[in-house]
Amino acid sequence: MFENLKAQPADKILALMQAYKEDPRETKIDLGVGVYKNAEGVTPVMRAVKTAEKRLWEEETTKSYVALAGDPAFSDALIALVLGDAVERENVAAAATPGGTGAVRHAFEMARMANPDVRVFVSDPTWPNHLSILKFMGLPTISYRYFDSDTGAVDFDGMMEDLAQIKKGDLVLLHGCCHNPSGANLNLTQWQAVVDLLLKTGATPMIDIAYQGFGDGLEEDAAGTRLVASSVPECLIAASCSKNFGVYRERTGLLMAVSQDASARELNQGSLAYLNRQNFSFPPDHGARLVTMVLTDEALRADWASEVEDIRKGLLDLREQLAGELQRLSGSDRFGFIAQHRGMFSRLGCTPDQVDTLRRDHGIYLVGDSRLNIAGLNKTTVPILAKAIIDSGI
Repeated sequence: MFENLKAQPADKILALMQAYKEDPRETKIDLGVGVYKNAEGVTPVMRAVKTAEKRLWEEETTKSYVALAGDPAFSDALIALVLGDAVERENVAAAATPGGTGAVRHAFEMARMANPDVRVFVSDPTWPNHLSILKFMGLPTISYRYFDSDTGAVDFDGMMEDLAQIKKGDLVLLHGCCHNPSGANLNLTQWQAVVDLLLKTGATPMIDIAYQGFGDGLEEDAAGTRLVASSVPECLIAASCSKNFGVYRERTGLLMAVSQDASARELNQGSLAYLNRQNFSFPPDHGARLVTMVLTDEALRADWASEVEDIRKGLLDLREQLAGELQRLSGSDRFGFIAQHRGMFSRLGCTPDQVDTLRRDHGIYLVGDSRLNIAGLNKTTVPILAKAIIDSGI
């Protein structure tokens, strides 16, 4: 039987990681992998998470399963973080998942359960795994314009023109904040225009929010998601704790199904629990319990929020330093968009050949679409990157 399997294309980011690992140059810089790193190149365990973990080790009395949809306390805590008071808790069904990716997959599954003919509208560009999952599931995918490589900003007119074809039964995938891979975000006026279009057409939004707190702040980064959730009849929200809690390997995520009709919650909750059962049964709990402890303990939450804010400001400082250095070397402000973007990523807008040149001649590793991970830089490597960009004719 197995001889009938077909070789699958290699994951480009994993291949990039391996190429970086094998590069002997001491001056090499990894800007490809989408993981937060501090100035020392380390993905640290956050202070509050470490404290919670020590406490959990002392207090935990069992490793038995949690509920099929995960610990309700985790759902309560993360829903409050993402949605605030924008939606009544009784209107939100939720299930813990293995990471934000698990939540994304479940969201697509739930949409297909609700409408076998669902079409999914996805921004161009988007996180590559969105498209990979959709292709594997065989769901019809339609791209809408989002990022203008010439200006480094959102192509909002193009986006709205493409989304004008959405209809009831369609799913529209939106990034809650810190758009991956572009770093360009919608403002609240644009979010409102998207809401108006969704209300007019009856299409259902799905929001992937994975970087809350890394852009303009914990509350500010959730504003678009809250506006959508409080305005449309129903929506799906896939939330990840990997980045803003640093629990990457703990695979901690949550899928929320929001309905303005509170009577729909029981049906939605049952559907989410069913999806968990069919895919992996009971969800992982360790990371979810740590997140719950941090969010529900006043002192731990304050320390966590302070560390997230330090990370956010550090990313902004690196953006401003890089944009300034590029302006100094190029004599133009054509890279000014880097300082305007938010989150861990920006897209330089260079060609695959130029990306290859950066890797071959300078040991600088970017994803092929020219996405760079700002968190892979520090104050010392920013000038090196800027010079390499200019020397490569970008």
